[in-house]
Amino acid sequence: MIFSLAIYSAPYSSQANNSAYRFALALLQNGHKLYRVFFYHDAIHAASSLSTPQQDEFHFTEAWQSLANKYDVDLVVCIAAALKRGLLNEQEASRYDKPAANLAEGFEISGLGQLVDAAVVSDRLVTFGS
Repeated sequence: MIFSLAIYSAPYSSQANNSAYRFALALLQNGHKLYRVFFYHDAIHAASSLSTPQQDEFHFTEAWQSLANKYDVDLVVCIAAALKRGLLNEQEASRYDKPAANLAEGFEISGLGQLVDAAVVSDRLVTFGS
């Protein structure tokens, strides 16, 4: 089966990101395809290159990057949610005359059309968080 995930909650404020990551890993290890992970609302913080959790905490940014590299998964961050929360790629930083970009490598900023596309292409779209 082809799956896509939509995550809505921030990485360290709820269980949503952890549950989504574990679910993604399990389905990939069981031979399913993960087409896209869409980060929306506060979940976009998982895509920050500035995230620096304590050494004994799970590092969601690195975990998603590793999963995406190993299994060729598309990691998409909602542009409206990202801009509102100060998460920028090089293009948006330049466009809004900001001093730096902070989108982690392996993530891309795009619109809600990518979430719709994920729902159309996938057999299942599973959401995590509220």
